[in-house]
Amino acid sequence: MDIQLRREQPADYRETENLTREAFWNQYAPGCDEHYLAHILRGSPAFMPELDAVALLDGKIVGNVMHTRARIQGDDGSEYGVLALGPISVLPAYQRRGIGCQMIEYTRKLAREMGFRAIFLYGDPAYYSRQGFVAAESFGIRTAENMYAVALQGYELYPGALAGASGRYYEDEIYNVDKRASAAFDKSFPPKELISDTPNQRRFKEIVVLQRPAE
Repeated sequence: MDIQLRREQPADYRETENLTREAFWNQYAPGCDEHYLAHILRGSPAFMPELDAVALLDGKIVGNVMHTRARIQGDDGSEYGVLALGPISVLPAYQRRGIGCQMIEYTRKLAREMGFRAIFLYGDPAYYSRQGFVAAESFGIRTAENMYAVALQGYELYPGALAGASGRYYEDEIYNVDKRASAAFDKSFPPKELISDTPNQRRFKEIVVLQRPAE
């Protein structure tokens, strides 16, 4: 499968938002907000257009990955600049073909060349551990609420990049999506059925609660 990877262009925006909607619909909750997040993320000062990549197959956009600037507020008072990955989307018909892995590796290389030290995300360890991500707890890194969370995972872009960087991880506030604005935005797309209590939704609920306070 000959996948091409390149930076997203303005002409791609609607197609990318639609594929993100298709990829996330009913995955973690009935419907989804990720397509709206992709829509507003590009206007955030934290957005990294250099790390906004699309995957194409025969000229069709089948995947997208976005990044924003994030930070670790160190226990020692230092601040460490890192990246937040997400959303990352692959059209359902093209999933489980390694496209997500290719997009992650492609943007990792770019981020490393740009001098970033690490990438963080909230996701299912069952998938992201296969992409080299490890529990943020292994670096002494907690959520902004000072919790060790199973879903919070990190990837060092070079050996020892997070040595001594224990602290709290903060991503941009834009990830706190306005649900009403998201629902209004979704009305510009064709209607889709809302489904509740799927296996993926149950799995998501299990992972979200797997956190404990830092000692």
